[in-house]
Amino acid sequence: MNDEDKRKQLRKYKAFATGLFVLMAIIFIITTILQKTLDSHWIGYVRAFSEAAMVGALADWFAVTALFRHPLGIPIPHTNLIENSKEKLGDNLGSFVVSNFLSPKTIRPYIQKLKISGFVGEWLAKERNQEALIKNLSDIVLDILNKLDDSKVSHFISKKVGEMTDNIKLNAILGNGIIYLLDKNDHQKIITNLSAQIKDYIILNEDVIQERVKKGSYSFIPSFVDNKIADKIASGLADFFKEVEENPAHEIRDLITRKIYEFSHDLKNSPKWNDEFKTIKNDFLKNDKLEEYSNDIWLSIKKTLNNELQEDESSLKKYITKNLNEFSENLKTDEKLQNKIDHWVRVTAYKYILKNTHQAGDLISSTVGNWQGKELSEKLELEVGKDLQFIRVNGTLVGGLVGLIIYTISHFFI
Repeated sequence: MNDEDKRKQLRKYKAFATGLFVLMAIIFIITTILQKTLDSHWIGYVRAFSEAAMVGALADWFAVTALFRHPLGIPIPHTNLIENSKEKLGDNLGSFVVSNFLSPKTIRPYIQKLKISGFVGEWLAKERNQEALIKNLSDIVLDILNKLDDSKVSHFISKKVGEMTDNIKLNAILGNGIIYLLDKNDHQKIITNLSAQIKDYIILNEDVIQERVKKGSYSFIPSFVDNKIADKIASGLADFFKEVEENPAHEIRDLITRKIYEFSHDLKNSPKWNDEFKTIKNDFLKNDKLEEYSNDIWLSIKKTLNNELQEDESSLKKYITKNLNEFSENLKTDEKLQNKIDHWVRVTAYKYILKNTHQAGDLISSTVGNWQGKELSEKLELEVGKDLQFIRVNGTLVGGLVGLIIYTISHFFI
C-alpha cells in the first residue's frame, strides 16, 4: 500500500471516529431538550450515555492528537510528543532493535539455518543463469578494459617489472636451477642422450675421421696404416661413448657431475658472473625497451580479452561454462564442500552482524533524528493512525457505558 492509499484510509477512519463523537453530541442536545418537556426515565439514561461518550471521545481525541501535533494548534505542554522527542525516540528505537532483534541469542537460530551452497549450486546448474552470469561478467570486464588508459597500464606494468627485476640475481637463479636438476639427478638423462648422439655421429662419420688422420699423418706412412689407425680411433671413441651411454655408474658421469656442481656454485657466488648477468639484464631491460615490451604485452592481452569476451562461443567462455558446471555439480553432491562453504558463510555472517549491530542502531537513531519533526509525525501517523482512531471509537463507547453505569447506580442507590 502506497502513502496515498494510507492517507485515504486514515481520513476514512478519522471521519468515522469524529462522526461518532458528533452523533453523541447531537443525541446529548436532543435528550437535554426532551428532558425539559417530557418526564420519561429512558431519556436520562440516553442523555447520561451520550454525555459520558462525548467526554471519552474528547479525551481520547486529545491523547491521540497530542502524539502527532498540538491539539487545535494550541502549544499545550506535553503535546506534539513525537516532533519534540524525535532524538530520544530515534535512540530508543535503535536500542530496541539492536537489543531485541540483533542479539546473539536472536540471530543464531537464523544463521544456523543458512544453506547457501545448495541454493548456489541449483542456481548455477541452470543454463540461463550461467549465460546471464557470464554475460554480465563479460560486460563488466569489457567496460573496465575500454575505460583503462593504455599508456598508464603499460607504464604500470613496466614499473612493476622493473621493481621486481632490480632485486633479482639471475646468476643465483640459474645456479640454483642447475643445482636443483643435479640434486634430482635429471642431468643423467642429458649425458645419456649426448653420449648416444656422439656415438652415432662417430659411427656414421668414420670417413671424416680418416680424412683428419691422413691430414695430420706423415707422408711416408702408408694410407692403409692411416685407415687402420682411423678405424681404431673411431671404434675406440664409439665404444667409449657407448659405455657412458649404457653404464649409469660410469666414472665420466661422476666427473661431469662434479664439474657442473663446481660451475653452478661459481655461477651463484662469483662477482664476475653477477656482473655479467647484471649487464645482460640491463641491456635487455632498458627503460625504453621495457616500456615497449609492456605496451606490446598489454595491447595483446587487451585484444585477446576483447575478442574472447565478445564472441558467444569463445574458448574463454567455454572454459568458464565448463568450470561453472563442475563447480555447480560439486556444490550439489560434495557434502564436505557444502559444509565447508555453509560453515564459512554462517561464521562470517554471524561475526559481521554482531560486529556491526551498533551501526544498525546508530543508523536508525540518526535516520529518525535527521527527519524533520513534522515529517516524522506524518510518517508515523500514516502507519499507525488508522489503529489509533479505534482508540477514539472505543473511548467513545466505553465512556458512554461507564457514564450509563454511574447514572444507573446514582439513580437507584443514591
